[in-house]
Amino acid sequence: MKIAVIDYGMGNLRSVTHALEHVAEGHEVVLSSDPAVIAAADKVVFPGQGAMRDCMREVDERGLRPVVEACAAEKPFLGICVGAQLLFERSEEGGNTPAIGVFGGEVRRFPASEMHDAAGNKLKVPHMGWNEVWQSRPHPLWQGIADGERFYFVHSYYLNPADATLEVGRSDYPFPFTVAVARANIFATQFHPEKSHAAGLQLLRNFVTWDGTV
Repeated sequence: MKIAVIDYGMGNLRSVTHALEHVAEGHEVVLSSDPAVIAAADKVVFPGQGAMRDCMREVDERGLRPVVEACAAEKPFLGICVGAQLLFERSEEGGNTPAIGVFGGEVRRFPASEMHDAAGNKLKVPHMGWNEVWQSRPHPLWQGIADGERFYFVHSYYLNPADATLEVGRSDYPFPFTVAVARANIFATQFHPEKSHAAGLQLLRNFVTWDGTV
C-alpha cells in the first residue's frame, strides 16, 4: 500500500511523513507534489501549517486542487490543521479567503471579546499547546483513544462546519468548538496528531488500517 503526503511547500511535512513511516511498517509513505503520484496512492494525507491565503496560492500554483478534490472524493483521506481548514469553503484569515470547498462552512478566528476563562483571565491566541478532545460520535479513527484524550494544537482559527453532523471531535477554548470532522472516506483534524505522542500515533495507525468506511 502507498500513502501519499501532499507537499505544497508549507507545513510540518517532514514530521507528518516520519510519524506515518513509524506506524505504517511494511507500507510505502511518499511525500510528493506530483499530482500523478498522489492520484496513484491508496491513501492521502493533506497536512498544513501557515496562512490560509499563502497555502491556497501554493495549492493552486502547483496544480494540486484537482487531485485534492479527486482523492477526497474516492479514497481514505486525512486532513491535518490547515489541511483540514482548506477543505472548507472559506476562511476569515486573509479577508475571507476562498478555500477548496469539499465541506460546507467556514474557518473563523477566535473572537477577542470571548477569549477569557471563567475567572476573567485573558486567553492567548494562537491557541497553542495540549487540550482535551471530546469525541462527538464514534469513528474508526478513534479506536483505542480515550474520550477526552489530550492532543496538541497551534491555531488562531477554528472549523465551523455548516452541517453539524460532520463533527466527530470537539474541544473548549474557552467555548466549545469543532476540532475534528468526518464524512464517508474523509477524516480531518485541527490538532496535530504527528505532535501528539501516543494518542496521535494511534490515530495515524488507525488511518493506516482504515478502509475508508464508517
